Amino acid sequence: MQHQPTGVNDAEIASHTSPGRARLELLVVGLGALVVSLAQSLLIPVLGELPADLHTSSSNVSWLLTSTLLVGAVSVPVMGRLGDMFGKRLLLLVAIGALVAGSLLTALTSNVPLLIAGRAVQGMSSAAIPLGISLLAGLLPKERVGSAVALISAMLGVGGALGLPLAGLVAEHADFHALFWITSGVGLLAFIGILTIVPESPNRAGGKVDILGTVILAGGLVCLLLPLSQGSQWGWGSGRVWTLLGSSVVLLVVFVWSQTRIKQPLVDLVALRRKPIILANLASILFGFALFASFIGTAAYVEAPEATGYGFGSSLVVGGLAMLPSGLMMLLFAPVAAKLIGSRGGPQTLSLGAIIVAAGFVFRMTVHAELWHIIVGSTIIGIGTGIGYAALPSIINANTPVHELAAANGLNSLARSLGSSLASAIGSSILAGSVIMVGDFALPSLDAYRELFLMCAIAAALAAAVAVGIPHRRTA
Repeated sequence: MQHQPTGVNDAEIASHTSPGRARLELLVVGLGALVVSLAQSLLIPVLGELPADLHTSSSNVSWLLTSTLLVGAVSVPVMGRLGDMFGKRLLLLVAIGALVAGSLLTALTSNVPLLIAGRAVQGMSSAAIPLGISLLAGLLPKERVGSAVALISAMLGVGGALGLPLAGLVAEHADFHALFWITSGVGLLAFIGILTIVPESPNRAGGKVDILGTVILAGGLVCLLLPLSQGSQWGWGSGRVWTLLGSSVVLLVVFVWSQTRIKQPLVDLVALRRKPIILANLASILFGFALFASFIGTAAYVEAPEATGYGFGSSLVVGGLAMLPSGLMMLLFAPVAAKLIGSRGGPQTLSLGAIIVAAGFVFRMTVHAELWHIIVGSTIIGIGTGIGYAALPSIINANTPVHELAAANGLNSLARSLGSSLASAIGSSILAGSVIMVGDFALPSLDAYRELFLMCAIAAALAAAVAVGIPHRRTA
């Protein structure tokens, strides 16, 4: 299929997309989204072993996650805007290419600075999921868009749930470098598939890149997310943490001011002021918080010694497998969510997903005597997350002009990432604030986990309340 000129109607291309071609386009874009999500969570189960393997400190190892987070936070809104301007497929290929390049670098070295650099390059791939959602929304036939968007959005959780057992399995039988060979190989397959099968989006705005706005936004996001990710190590009362947080406020205020005074802003603040977009992004922060807290509150929970009074002394593999049903439910419930969106609308579907998530965390707080109880609780959370994550881009797409879809979905993805960062910061503080001694080791208490789960249940309930206030629109 040839690339279409700017301004061609999406429906014109969609009408010429055969069912078989549509399935192939969804398959390769979905594969790219899956491997990007996978790469973001692969290192979490093996972080404790890396300081000894790399002969370095735990603080240095933590930068393998922090570098990815920071680069991803900046890349998502910037690459989304560039996708709207110059082509969503083009920027999707850049994102997947960055994943492959970063994975190859990290697979080939044990040098800590180079590993951090490789993970930073991988961070650019975070833009792949919102770009993929926006690309498919314009390419596929109307009747396939809902299920396709739901599936790609669900990959945010599916990849994380699959990454934990995969990393545990590799950690027990191979060197951690094998993880990056896997992501580089799968990423290369996705890149080739997108390059050869998926056409470019017909709607491109063109224009000039707001370089100054990009720099200010990047500075503001780094100053916000860096202390959230490193605060537990630096100390929440340290001058560095509060200086950076204060700087983030100043820079983001300057960014907002600057965007209202140029003709081609990096972020369309007029669009962001629409009530549905504001509420959807707020719900995304709450959902991102709940999902990440489920990750950190499941694998480590079941791997804790039985002497803690709650753990099961499970291996890394079993700890990861406890999350697998959750990821599978996100995948299986994506088409269910699409049907609910079609019949009940995105806001009601989002509210339903949030209520299910809240119920899952209440279950985790109260029923935990057996390992299968933990799995059931995390699976309920996965079902609700899958439904909610499917509804969010449908709300964004229904309230955004087609030439701004990638930027809007990118900012919505950034909101989820912010929620995950808050969950990591707050969750780590809660779990470190109430501990019990098991031998020479200080481990989180059951009360600490219950407090975390209660906070997540409240966040999910708030997301449900926010969703109720979103007006329903079927089309942009």
